[in-house]
Amino acid sequence: MSRTFPPLRYRQIHLDFHTSEAIDSVGADFDAEVFADTLVAANVDSITVFARCHHGWSYYPSEVGPAHPGLARPDLLGEMVQACRARDIETPIYITVQWDEHIAREHPEWRVMSASNASKHPSDDASASRQLTATWHTVCLSHRGFRDYVLATGQEVARRYAPPGLFFDIVSTFDCVCPACVRSMQGAGLDPENPADRAENDKRTLDSFRSEVSEALWAEFPELRIFYNAGHIHKRDPGRYDTYSHLEIESLPTGGWGWDHFPSNARYAVPKGFDTLGQTGKFHTLWGEFGGFKSEQSLDYECAQMAALGTKCLIGDQLHPSGAINADTYARLTPAYARIKAMEPWLRGARQLSDVGILSVEHFGSHGMGRNNHADDGAAQMMLEAQIPFDILDSHADFSAYPLLILPDDIPVDAALATRLGAYLDGGGKLIASHRSGLSPDGGVALHLGIADGGEETALNPTYLSAPGLDPRIPGSAVVVYAPARVVTAEGGTVLGEVAAPYANRSWRAFCSHQHFPNDPAAPALGPGIVATDRTGYIAWPIFDAYKRIGQPIYKYAVLALIDRLLPRRRLVTDLPSGGRASVTRQEGRTVLHLLYGGPQVRGVAVDDLQHGLRHIEMIEDIPRLGPLTASVALEDRPARAVSVPEGTPLDWTWEDGRATVRLDGLHIHRAIAFEAT
Repeated sequence: MSRTFPPLRYRQIHLDFHTSEAIDSVGADFDAEVFADTLVAANVDSITVFARCHHGWSYYPSEVGPAHPGLARPDLLGEMVQACRARDIETPIYITVQWDEHIAREHPEWRVMSASNASKHPSDDASASRQLTATWHTVCLSHRGFRDYVLATGQEVARRYAPPGLFFDIVSTFDCVCPACVRSMQGAGLDPENPADRAENDKRTLDSFRSEVSEALWAEFPELRIFYNAGHIHKRDPGRYDTYSHLEIESLPTGGWGWDHFPSNARYAVPKGFDTLGQTGKFHTLWGEFGGFKSEQSLDYECAQMAALGTKCLIGDQLHPSGAINADTYARLTPAYARIKAMEPWLRGARQLSDVGILSVEHFGSHGMGRNNHADDGAAQMMLEAQIPFDILDSHADFSAYPLLILPDDIPVDAALATRLGAYLDGGGKLIASHRSGLSPDGGVALHLGIADGGEETALNPTYLSAPGLDPRIPGSAVVVYAPARVVTAEGGTVLGEVAAPYANRSWRAFCSHQHFPNDPAAPALGPGIVATDRTGYIAWPIFDAYKRIGQPIYKYAVLALIDRLLPRRRLVTDLPSGGRASVTRQEGRTVLHLLYGGPQVRGVAVDDLQHGLRHIEMIEDIPRLGPLTASVALEDRPARAVSVPEGTPLDWTWEDGRATVRLDGLHIHRAIAFEAT
């Protein structure tokens, strides 16, 4: 991306306004002065406001699309923009794309025809395209008339209101086999019956749409920020982001994304050099929850985490159809944005410092375009819980920037990647691989991992880890691993653990107890389970996938034992509990340590948000104070002082062997410590 854009602001709101035509007097109670004053009092400096919503209605006098039939104020959008601009609050503008219910009903020939008749709303509705389901009926971007409609809206809004940016929502893949997509696939030699070919056609359609819209808008408005939202920062195709001005990580932890989705995606987006915006919501559950509220402490923690990971902050809200802003919502988010406002001098231009680079299976593997797979998630979760700063990497990343690389579970190593990783290891880098990672797609081991590959997995599942002496946290007796192991033999490596066999697989012919057979003490080992060389570690199980699925801490301890062996001098060491989070950033003249603790808890087990079906929900009601605690950071030079920021309070600290150590009296939600050169 060669263009430059004005930097994003730190304290943003995304103001949903998806308003049914069944509601009259829309916006009748909007008061521009109260609206803007409420934002100012809550420390908000940017708010995304609506041009057109998922129902397909415009909230300004558009010549492109229809205005909401019950709109009481002809230019509600303009009134919001004018009031905010008078108070130096930016107003990016929202435009829906593929969820446009008005267009879907006026132009049914433009609708997505999913290969599986899928719907965003789980339903037993058997009607064509789920016509009788109360949900959004997705529109396909293969249709020229629809693409022109979206672009014309963007041009009209940009010309009329001169916004700093446009947020195009729902620009994603929907496995479409509508007649236009089928023709496109047949013309390109793709098979509509092949899921991979359908995904390729979806990708080509989205790429051409984004390029077309961005080029047209930037030709007229060269500094206009543009973002296309798909609910996730996809890693399969980094080139797609050439048409973006910045990245926004939609990640409502209570809304189905979970609490580790945001940090792992921030650890991918920020190192790529994009100005990045974190996105959560004020809702207890998900977007569109009227009358739902998240606790003040949860919002405070989420925003502090965004700042600590180098992103700007955004909290999603939804305006009532009356147009009256909800004072309770903004009272709850005021403390979070007060913290961020005070912290901004220690956030601007800060660069994340990381020890570990995790090669993304979503990028290097063959796992489609969805949110992070379990192997990526499990690796990120382990690093977060161990407070090890890390980044998620794709093939464009500079591997040499990281002392240690992790290849989780399923990173096939072709000749080109083998050359890169070989040079990395020859240059002094260290590497951990698991299961099929490190193996050549053509067979055999592509890297020197101290093993030879047997070409198959154990027929027995589950299997057992036997690793006495590997780590004091790992029991000396056999530990069940809920996955088959790769069959390997040691070849130049040191065996640190073995794959122990159960008596048999469970079946109707023979079974034992409630779950599975125990390990058979008399059976020979099925092969090495953990192998190390001076530069590498290998684990035969899909250990990261297993950790995400099962959550057994012993799996994590096995990985951490290899990290301690290969990376004995970590950048950051702290006695935070596993629920704590930490990051280290660098600004000119100082290094800043961020320590956080939130502690989400499962509080609901049957949440139905009408989009994901029944699911559990983890939330934060209140956060205890931790302490005392200690943190130690490896620095290139001895600092002049350590200061708690933004308060400016000097801290007692020690310097030994290139490490600055602080002992803190406590931590509540977030603590930042600046090690300053002068």
